[in-house]
Amino acid sequence: MSHSDQHHRPGTEGEHYVQEVLGTKDRADRFYRDQMLDHLNPAMKEFIARQEMLFIATADLQGECDSSFRAGPPGFVHVIDDRTLAYPEYRGNGVFASAGNVVQNPHIGLMFLDFERERIGLHVNGRVKITEDERLRSHVPDLPLPQVPGQRALLWMVVQVEEAYIHCRKHIPHLRKVGADESWGTDDVLRKGGDFFGTKQEREDRERAARERQAPTRTTAGTGWR
Repeated sequence: MSHSDQHHRPGTEGEHYVQEVLGTKDRADRFYRDQMLDHLNPAMKEFIARQEMLFIATADLQGECDSSFRAGPPGFVHVIDDRTLAYPEYRGNGVFASAGNVVQNPHIGLMFLDFERERIGLHVNGRVKITEDERLRSHVPDLPLPQVPGQRALLWMVVQVEEAYIHCRKHIPHLRKVGADESWGTDDVLRKGGDFFGTKQEREDRERAARERQAPTRTTAGTGWR
């Protein structure tokens, strides 16, 4: 979702069109009126402050989309004020797909899901600016510090909030938290999941098959072999 000037209604022209086609305009307007804010209220800020996971969606200049997951100790997503929050970008696999997208297209969608306590979700949409750790920390002195080795922010994604609204608890499973070793900063391939989906093995199999197809074959012409 994003703001639209059409009739001063929240949302996009596309979703307004679908609402008209399916006859849900009145229902959508009640949701816009009763559940959507253009800032974070105190309950939303408290909710974000205790979350340990975050789902994010970005797209590049051509609209090619990417979704990703972030995790950290409670407070790793830091609420700066009613209209601004920030979350860290760790080293990860070094690809930085989300950061690369927002260099071209600053729009971002965040979804916080609480599977353990309230079984409820919060959507936050807005625009993001990438900021170096030292620069942001000089302006936001209470920015969280790393709690374990390897948990160091290389960058911060600073989000200007445009929309904040509930994700209902229907169908959100109730999960129970268990102890876990986060292994922050590890480069141990197996501890990071290894080749769980077999993609490396598939590539190696394809390369081996290609080499076998290209290998010269022995001819038996003139040898009497059959």
